[in-house]
Amino acid sequence: MSSYIVEPERKIDVASSCDVLVAGGGIAGIAAAMAAARGGKRVTLVEREYSLGGMATLGLITIYLPLCDGEGNQLIFGIGEELLKLSIEHGAEANLYPDAWLNGGSLEERIKNRYVTQYNPHLFALRVEALLGKLGVTILYGTMVCAVKKDGDAISHVIVENKSGRSAIEVKSVIDGTGDADVCHLAGAKTALHAKGNGLASWYYYIQSGEVHLKMFGLADVAQGEVPDNEKAEADGQYKNAKVATLDQNVRFSGVDGDELSRAVIAAHEKMFEDIEKYHKEDKSYLPVTTSTIPLVRMSRRLVGEYTMDDSEDKKFMKDSIGMTGDWRKKGPAYELPFGTLYGKEVTNLLAAGRDISVTDGMWDITRVIPPCAVTGEAAGVAAAMGNDFTKTNIPELQERLTSAGVKLHF
Repeated sequence: MSSYIVEPERKIDVASSCDVLVAGGGIAGIAAAMAAARGGKRVTLVEREYSLGGMATLGLITIYLPLCDGEGNQLIFGIGEELLKLSIEHGAEANLYPDAWLNGGSLEERIKNRYVTQYNPHLFALRVEALLGKLGVTILYGTMVCAVKKDGDAISHVIVENKSGRSAIEVKSVIDGTGDADVCHLAGAKTALHAKGNGLASWYYYIQSGEVHLKMFGLADVAQGEVPDNEKAEADGQYKNAKVATLDQNVRFSGVDGDELSRAVIAAHEKMFEDIEKYHKEDKSYLPVTTSTIPLVRMSRRLVGEYTMDDSEDKKFMKDSIGMTGDWRKKGPAYELPFGTLYGKEVTNLLAAGRDISVTDGMWDITRVIPPCAVTGEAAGVAAAMGNDFTKTNIPELQERLTSAGVKLHF
């Protein structure tokens, strides 16, 4: 039998105000905050954890995937490349320094070695925090967006909760970089859930005989969720859209249900410990150094925006392009990302960035990773520096500002 209580009405203090509120401190949120601050706006970044980077740092997904098309052509510039260089400011890990790209390598060398690197997550988190501090961005750690107040079709206040309790932030515009389209959902924008859900996985660093390594640990297969759908075995039943009662290697979870997400994390931890224990019994020097501290949710909820992009649109000219990306899974494809994937008509001063943008399931697997998240984050930040009604954004001006910042829009 279901039951409920009625929460009493209460006055909420307006604790602060800003021009642009960025929800989520992952790569998309970082890029958005950087771009908006450089555009002269007062920016507040709200992050539920106590470190920046999201999946790229706390999730230990420490491979900065390619900025190129795999055929020797660089597609991503601007903040996407700036953050890659920052991530390896103190050296790349696993001998993945992109020398051919950073030191004038030949076309043949660039084809052989994609513009990809691996970085230390802890150093990267510290460096981006310092960078945002220098740009004057206000960071609120340990803070979650729990509601919004709207004035007509626009968000006027974002309600947040943290150690100080519940308060409101007065805003002119909002960029949703939560990865789960949380603000879009709360504000009444049209959203969609990923049809297949997410498989369990966890990554950890371990030390063995004095050397530190990063291990990708998927419960059914190493890094299972990173394999393109068209390369998965047809008989792999775990990719069916079905809910199961127990969280084992056949589970798929949505990523937007609190109870389900908690059980998924616990199950992943149990399996990870089994893996660590197995190797520790064989070699006592095998010990975990650090583990991913957030759920490895790849695709959960996204905006259904003005335009929904599909992975069949390889090399398609987009009149409102705000940047490009390749396909990290294979060589060849290259996509122009349209501004129409960043906004919807229901909430005029709200933009999506990163995993939240409007794409089909097929395209989602391409745009959810670090480089395109930086591309869409930068575009969102630049647009927010221009105005507050994104249904009326001056696209030529937006594109001019992006190209002035080094972004490449078309092939």
